[in-house]
Amino acid sequence: MSFLDKELVNLHGSAKKADEAITQAGELLVNAGYVSEQYVEKMVESYHENGAYFVIAPQIAIPHARPTDGVENSAVSLVVLKEGVNFGHAANDPVRLVFGLAATSSEAHLKVIQKIVSLLSNNDNIEKMVQAKDYQAIGELMEG
Repeated sequence: MSFLDKELVNLHGSAKKADEAITQAGELLVNAGYVSEQYVEKMVESYHENGAYFVIAPQIAIPHARPTDGVENSAVSLVVLKEGVNFGHAANDPVRLVFGLAATSSEAHLKVIQKIVSLLSNNDNIEKMVQAKDYQAIGELMEG
């Protein structure tokens, strides 16, 4: 599984709407060969059909679709938005950290979620990600 590898991180994202933020996170996965374009479309479609259930904490969204929607290999991307975007979640908007999640199975999905939760369980890490100026800052968080 690729978890926030350098080619999967955009520290300078900009979006006006949730769809744009989701698409940016998905395109990182597409460009690195982890998912198909269809997967990104399904991520956005899932958001429209099911709402902002994946906005799991203040500032944090983890959009995803089903493994059968075009996942080649499990991976997690990250788009850090310069300005927060409202996803329609009363308690946790605006979102600044968009983790694109691609998992090949339910088991992989759980493992990926656990890695993200572990990384974000420290509020300092969330702020460090929002403020990161370069990929090295992200890499240091994962090593720590």
